[in-house]
Amino acid sequence: QVQLVESGGGLVQPGGSLGLSCAASPTIGAFSAMGWYRQSLGKQRELVAIITGGGGANYGDFVKGRFTISMDKAKNTVFLQMNSLKPEDTAVYYCNARARTQVGLNYWGQGTQVTVSP
Repeated sequence: QVQLVESGGGLVQPGGSLGLSCAASPTIGAFSAMGWYRQSLGKQRELVAIITGGGGANYGDFVKGRFTISMDKAKNTVFLQMNSLKPEDTAVYYCNARARTQVGLNYWGQGTQVTVSP
């Protein structure tokens, strides 16, 4: 049974920082890549960042060096550090994991709200 449990969302002021965590089970090794997507009201879900087991990472164009994704294999956890947050970063952030053994199979967390507001 695959589970992705997110934590760390909340309210932050513009220019502030926030860190998100995604704890994966049964093991992070079951996935070829893990990452974060986000969806704001009235918009499609979009890629924020993704990281492979080898450590390679890709980011959405809007990130522009503000966010960093990392992986702790020993803790089966993926992190997203978000700095210089803007109001337009307000969204529900979803953890995503891509199955290693079945191409196209994706798992999703329940989502965590990030609100950037004065």
